[in-house]
Amino acid sequence: MRPAGRPVADGASTSERILDAALTSFATRGYEASSLDALAQGLEVRKQTILYWFPSKEVLLEAVIDHSAVELSAALEASLATAGSGWARVEAVVRSVFRLAARRPELLGLVREMGRLGTPAATRFVTAVEPLVTRASEFLEAEMDAGHMRRHEPRLLLLAIYSTVIGMLTEVEVLRAFGEEPTARSLVRRRNEILELLRSALVTDAG
Repeated sequence: MRPAGRPVADGASTSERILDAALTSFATRGYEASSLDALAQGLEVRKQTILYWFPSKEVLLEAVIDHSAVELSAALEASLATAGSGWARVEAVVRSVFRLAARRPELLGLVREMGRLGTPAATRFVTAVEPLVTRASEFLEAEMDAGHMRRHEPRLLLLAIYSTVIGMLTEVEVLRAFGEEPTARSLVRRRNEILELLRSALVTDAG
């Protein structure tokens, strides 16, 4: 996405700063409430600088989605690279998502925002992570066929897990309504409770 004639180093740092600022704003304020003027002011650049790299707010959103999907996929792939087999792989993914919630909360905030925006933003994000979803579905199917996990429709199961984990991590006001303050200690407790819930729901005695 580097226009011709712009030095690579300068272009990379400028575009990445814009993407990072947009990610934070979209995730915390919401896409509609975020403006290019406010982004430019926060970055101490002209609005025209943002438009030089991203010709419109819609194009910027698409770039943020693509960039975030790559980062999220890389984090999950890294967790799976050192995971064992069976249930250990499910646990590794859940732990990885909770680590992201602590280290990069804006990334999961964007995932929540994509769900609220609906199409085409949500479709773009889902398409970007589809290879991971397909692999996860195939893994669950194989574990069920082997008798290690209870039989469920794999994609529906993934959707349920996604909704549970992302909801726990991003719906702060809902959690507060239930008397749950978002602290590091409560994050660890919620992670352990979700893992226990998933294990009891999924893993058979043979697993």
